[in-house]
Amino acid sequence: MGRHGTIAGRKSAQDARRSAMFTKYTRQIIVAAKEGGDPEFNSSLRVAIEKAKSIGMPNDNINRAIKKGTGELEGESYEELMFEGYGPSGVALIVEALTDNKNRTAAFVRSTFDRNGGNLGTPGCVSYMFARKGVIFVAKEEGMDEDQVMMDALEAGAEDMIVNEDNFEIRTEASDYHAVLTGIQEAGYEVAESEVEFIPSMESSVDDPAVIKSLHKLINTLEDNDDIQHVYYNCDLPEEE
Repeated sequence: MGRHGTIAGRKSAQDARRSAMFTKYTRQIIVAAKEGGDPEFNSSLRVAIEKAKSIGMPNDNINRAIKKGTGELEGESYEELMFEGYGPSGVALIVEALTDNKNRTAAFVRSTFDRNGGNLGTPGCVSYMFARKGVIFVAKEEGMDEDQVMMDALEAGAEDMIVNEDNFEIRTEASDYHAVLTGIQEAGYEVAESEVEFIPSMESSVDDPAVIKSLHKLINTLEDNDDIQHVYYNCDLPEEE
């Protein structure tokens, strides 16, 4: 998914697509469980389960997905794909997918770009404008000491912390993400949301209402598809009114 300034904004975007999110998180669990079905020893699976629970996915669904991933139950085989391209006004986009039909997903992504004023590019055409980072959100609570949170985050191995309106956004190297996440949790903080994301290192500016509308349509169409896991873009896109 794209970037949102607040935890509430990120959660509302998820809630609006709750049905689709069930499918997306199920696929994440299946893929993660291929590396082992015990979340205590598989941090990727633990994170996927936490995300699924955050949107109210029933335990039966979660357990069934784990068993499909470990091979205890027959299930689909998903392939990870990444697409790069440009949206209206040259905004760079990265699209991540988990699919059981590569040709179907590629055709959908290409047509969605074409129909919404974008252009699907070749691998590497925009990824140089992004950095792969772990992002961990800790909700602000009354009495929290910002300096202490920063100190605990750095001690856990984080590289930076951004103070937002309602949260502390802790960033890590992608390779350190799971270790830092565990350290933050063991320090007693409640993690509101976490992910390894593509963070733009080169941002563009968009202020034309028509372009903003077209970008929203392109991103929403992509995100509404079950195969699409995340859509990243390098502009500060205002939320839809």
